[in-house]
Amino acid sequence: MNLPTKITFSRIILVIILFLGLFIFDLCYQNFGSNWIIPNFGPEGAPINLVYLIVFIVFVIAASTDYLDGYLARKNNEITDLGKFLDPIADKMLVNSTLIILCCGFSFLNNNQLIISPFIVILFVVRDLVVDGVRFMAAKKNIVIAANIFGKLKTVFQMVAIALVLLNGFPFSYFDYNFINGLRIADFFVYIALFFSILSMIVYLYQNRKVFLNNDRNNR
Repeated sequence: MNLPTKITFSRIILVIILFLGLFIFDLCYQNFGSNWIIPNFGPEGAPINLVYLIVFIVFVIAASTDYLDGYLARKNNEITDLGKFLDPIADKMLVNSTLIILCCGFSFLNNNQLIISPFIVILFVVRDLVVDGVRFMAAKKNIVIAANIFGKLKTVFQMVAIALVLLNGFPFSYFDYNFINGLRIADFFVYIALFFSILSMIVYLYQNRKVFLNNDRNNR
């Protein structure tokens, strides 16, 4: 296992530890933590929960390793089948697990904590399943599907949106904390990420429609 693959694998372990820790902490809080005081930071109307601040830091570190392992693999010509297998798994574990957490919430959060609608999270997850399915079918036909610009924009806005929601809209929360639920600036970053997510899926399906067609006349 080379260095880039080790970094990818460490991201998977980090995500597992993070969300297992969140689950255990929430379970303990529900049963024993009625008197626990969890510090908050930032604006009074939309405070940043200490636990989510820690999740934000870990999320940024894990997301950074996604760039690092790819950069090292290309630079040192260490691209392996194992690395190509683990990398998308690590990415989906990090992003989709965080999205699910942000739509479910925890018992230790304040009522004014930003959340992501479960319907939006479902659309994000379904989009990834569809695109991964297309790539799997393409791989069986020895077709390599490169990421399109809309998919890259989806990733950028998705990362920013997740970070903003974890920070309860900071720094925009200083002036938009009393906006109607769903109309805060962090919410619009989520909507933009969703737009590019759906658009990139449509583009993937259209540009690779040949994957669904059997053009081999010998098989007819």
